[in-house]
Amino acid sequence: MQTIEIIGALIGLLYLYLEYHASRWLWPVGVLMPVVYVWIFFQSKFYADMGINVYYFFASTYGWIRWNRGRHEGGGSAISHTPRRLILPLTLITTLLFAAIYLLLTRYTDSPVAAGDSLTTALSITGMWMLAQKHAEQWWVWVVVNFISCGLYLWKGLYPTAALFAIYSVISVTGYFKWVRLIKRV
Repeated sequence: MQTIEIIGALIGLLYLYLEYHASRWLWPVGVLMPVVYVWIFFQSKFYADMGINVYYFFASTYGWIRWNRGRHEGGGSAISHTPRRLILPLTLITTLLFAAIYLLLTRYTDSPVAAGDSLTTALSITGMWMLAQKHAEQWWVWVVVNFISCGLYLWKGLYPTAALFAIYSVISVTGYFKWVRLIKRV
């Protein structure tokens, strides 16, 4: 599995580079990366992470369409801050997702890390939606996801993936500040 994991990590680095630069090309790469990681996470019994990669596949298609909408008439939606009115609904939805995923994992799988897997999956669903909306604060969601995921993958012996998520953790912080600068330019 080491070779496919290294390939997945390299695709993930390309994805992060494109996301950092707010490039619409992150979305086609975002369609490819989950295909690789579904297999990796299935083999490692990270079932919620496997499932989230199915979601990433479809969310990347949605993101591609959303970021390209209006490009021909002057250029799609701009990066913005998350509206305050969305913070409570996003928090509630994420909490409900966590509870539902945790219940599924503890009742129907042999997941050794149901709580961590559920938390990172629920936050990832929220973060991916925020990314598709071009909300700068999506980066803070990814900081939490990436930091926790890095620990989980180290524990499970997925070293290339853990290294990828360690890099993601650092880039998520700098990505936020880059996107805030992009907001100020507009």
